[in-house]
Amino acid sequence: MTTHVTGAFAAAYPDLDPAAVDYEYLRAVSQDMVPFGRHVGTLITEVGPEQAVVEIPAVDHARNHMGTVHAGALFTAADIAGAAAFVGAAAARLYTVERLVLRGGTASYRKPAVGRIRAIATVDQRELADILGAERSERFELGGKALLRDDNDVVVAKFTFDYVCDVTLGEDRS
Repeated sequence: MTTHVTGAFAAAYPDLDPAAVDYEYLRAVSQDMVPFGRHVGTLITEVGPEQAVVEIPAVDHARNHMGTVHAGALFTAADIAGAAAFVGAAAARLYTVERLVLRGGTASYRKPAVGRIRAIATVDQRELADILGAERSERFELGGKALLRDDNDVVVAKFTFDYVCDVTLGEDRS
């Protein structure tokens, strides 16, 4: 295992080996990082190099007064899936990441969200390539998206996200 000085964001994953990424480890650590996600009941079921998946189980406390999954729960699942998608996609260089911050986003609620909902998120591969190829400390913009599907694979919501990602290389760390 190669040792790297770790950025603030990456410090949450102290046992990550960039040369041999353990995506199950990333999933397990990420699951416990957002207390509000635990409150809503979200479950990160997949973190990989291409996407992340977060589920909202079919539970009463995630529903609104109309019996559908609350829009806040849908946003929370999409938000967590987006961040987890970044973690999986950037795993090999996660040690350079100081922070990933959600700057803004859009939501489009398409159909009533009933039952178990899965948020499947990805990040923009071209913008990610810039982050992964950073040769100096820099701030990057990164786009992401999440599709939320029910158990019948119907898209119930779509989200887009705009992130800011700060990369700090070793020589610039204090």
